[in-house]
Amino acid sequence: MNQRIADILQRIQSLENELETELQSSRVLRGFSIKGKRVEFDRGTRKEHRTWRVGLLPFLRGTTFTSLLTAPLIYSMIVPLTLLDACLNVYQQIYFRALRIARVPRSDYIIFDRQHLAYLNGLEAFNCLYCGYANGVIAYAREIAARTEQYWCPIKHALRIRDPHNRYQQFLQYGDAEGYRSKLADYRKQLQEPPTTTS
Repeated sequence: MNQRIADILQRIQSLENELETELQSSRVLRGFSIKGKRVEFDRGTRKEHRTWRVGLLPFLRGTTFTSLLTAPLIYSMIVPLTLLDACLNVYQQIYFRALRIARVPRSDYIIFDRQHLAYLNGLEAFNCLYCGYANGVIAYAREIAARTEQYWCPIKHALRIRDPHNRYQQFLQYGDAEGYRSKLADYRKQLQEPPTTTS
């Protein structure tokens, strides 16, 4: 990778860190804090949130007929999503263990925290759980696929791809035959789990 690309990637990382700092400040202003993986609201914020809750019947009356009609189709996706989730877990446990690739922590991608929002009614909270699960499974799958790609084919495409995974920019340039042969082992080593210690 040339130095200019490395510098740009470094600036992106710096901006992501700056963004996370700003988001943390925003959380404090919004009356909540995060302790580990637990979200805690202050009493005043929870009380204010409850005033914004819309009851289930008024919520349903305000929902379009199209939304009600398509809801079963949306909810039916839980079947392939759950199957994908289960397959990903099996895939990692067998394949990643065999190649000593560090496993992707599922809990980093599938997050359930929106149920703590007191301004959501029961159906809204359920919908948020569903969407969090669906998008979490897809993000989890993406990281597993990215690690698999890094192991077998850490080569950029010749054509531009939209929204590549976060490992992609570190991959070898398209057509870099020497780099592929000389650096493939290094790419694989980056994925390895640290050796387990026995006591």
